Amino acid sequence: MSKFVGYIVFICTAVSLAAAQNGATTVEMKNGQGQSVGTAALSPAKDGGVSVALDLKNLTPGRHALHFHQTPSCEGPAFTSAGGHYNPENKKHGLQNPEGPHAGDMNNFTVLKDGTAKTTVIAPHMKMGVAAALVVHAGVDDLKTDPAGNAGDRVACGVVGQ
Repeated sequence: MSKFVGYIVFICTAVSLAAAQNGATTVEMKNGQGQSVGTAALSPAKDGGVSVALDLKNLTPGRHALHFHQTPSCEGPAFTSAGGHYNPENKKHGLQNPEGPHAGDMNNFTVLKDGTAKTTVIAPHMKMGVAAALVVHAGVDDLKTDPAGNAGDRVACGVVGQ
């Protein structure tokens, strides 16, 4: 039995070290009532930017916007403490906006009928190590309308880098 426990400890340590070497960060996502709705694993994307691996639950089914916001704060219920989108270059919102995008902009993702989402979204203009908030919006981002793509209310939030 002790060999088995030792083996498990070894595997967990190896996985943790590999994640640390890759610069990976796990962010706990919470709803407006402070309840966990899952995690987002952040890591460097192979073609640049940040890869956001979502493992979410208890969300409304359908398409949702996801953005990095400028302030690493997630005070519910509305998460306005997160501020606007992370936008250090002062560009317009939207991956399809010729005057954009914000560094925190990325494509939408889909929550299944059972309220879960296990998918990866890339924030192509974001950098690892930036203190920010990762925010899920109630609606879909149109990817072009400034300042926030008409994405609707903020329904989940996680603090990055603090």
